[in-house]
Amino acid sequence: MVVLIDNGHGQETPGKRSPDGRLREYAYARDIARRLEAELLARGVDAVRLTPEECDVPLTERCRRANKYGTRGVLLVSIHVNAAGADGGWHDARGWSAFVSGNASLKSKTLARCLIKAARRHGLSVREYAPRVPYWTQDLAICRDTRCPAVLTENLFMDNREDADWLLSEEGKQAVVALHADGITDYAGRAGG
Repeated sequence: MVVLIDNGHGQETPGKRSPDGRLREYAYARDIARRLEAELLARGVDAVRLTPEECDVPLTERCRRANKYGTRGVLLVSIHVNAAGADGGWHDARGWSAFVSGNASLKSKTLARCLIKAARRHGLSVREYAPRVPYWTQDLAICRDTRCPAVLTENLFMDNREDADWLLSEEGKQAVVALHADGITDYAGRAGG
C-alpha cells in the first residue's frame, strides 16, 4: 500500500488562517503531513508527501502526481483545516469531517468511514452529512480527478478559537496525526494490505 499525503494550499494562498494569524493552514497541513508520513513509515506503511513544496501547487499538477501511482494499492488523503466564514472573525462552528467526490468509489467511501471511526476513537466530534452517510460529498478536484481512493479531511475549524488552540497544541497535533494513521491502517487491513 502506498499512501499519498496531500497538504493542500500553499503559503501564498489568500486567507486560510485563523483570525489571529497563529494558525496558517498551509504550514499546519504541511506539519501534519510530515508527521503523518513519519508515523506511517514507522508502522511499515509506504507514504509519500505529494506536495512537499511551500508554494501552492495547482490541483491539476497534484492530481497528475497522484495518478502516476496508478489505482492498485494506492490511496490519497488530503489534509485541510475548515473555516466557517471568510470575514476574518471568530465563529462557533466546530467538528471534524471527511469529504469524498460525487464520483467516489466504494473504496473512497470505505476509507472515509475508517477515518471517521478513527476520529471518533480519538475523541473528536464528527460533523456528519447524515446518520447513515457520515462523510460529505463535494466536487473537490483532488478527490474527483485522482484515480485512486481519495478522501479530503477537514480537521476542525481554524476560525473557532478553541479548535485553533487545540490544533496548535502538541496534544492536538498528535491526535490529528494518530487518527489519520489509524484510519489508514484500518482501511489497509480491510483492503488486504
